[in-house]
Amino acid sequence: MEIRSPEAESEFVAYYELRWRVLRKPWGQPSGSERDELDAAATHVAGYDEAKRLVCVGRLHAVETGVGQVRYMAVEEPLRGRGLGQAVLDELERLAKWQGMSVIVLDAREAAVGFYRHNGYEAVGEGPVLFGEVRHSKMRKKFSVSMP
Repeated sequence: MEIRSPEAESEFVAYYELRWRVLRKPWGQPSGSERDELDAAATHVAGYDEAKRLVCVGRLHAVETGVGQVRYMAVEEPLRGRGLGQAVLDELERLAKWQGMSVIVLDAREAAVGFYRHNGYEAVGEGPVLFGEVRHSKMRKKFSVSMP
């Protein structure tokens, strides 16, 4: 497994397509709904398997000084439970620390709350309900900043 930022335009096309297919398409959302105005300034992370196929993604962006938000975590459904999401989250946290962030916030889908709790995140409130049915919890993790 290789975890890194997408670089070529074709890698970004695949990155956004995976985000849409996993996080939006099942709820009938159109292609393009997987993007937002913060993508241009965000840190993007992608995981590639041994055959160089994209299998997981995640994004980090600053919300205020010292605070980052993780969004758009997605793993190909048949590959879940194999540590791919963990690898993306570990890299996003490493990059957050490197960027001087000491807090990460996120909105976790109900099915992912246990994953984030296992990684030291605490639930701090109710999050949004997407598409009228996908409930989220607001979560937060604080850590000391250290350069890699």
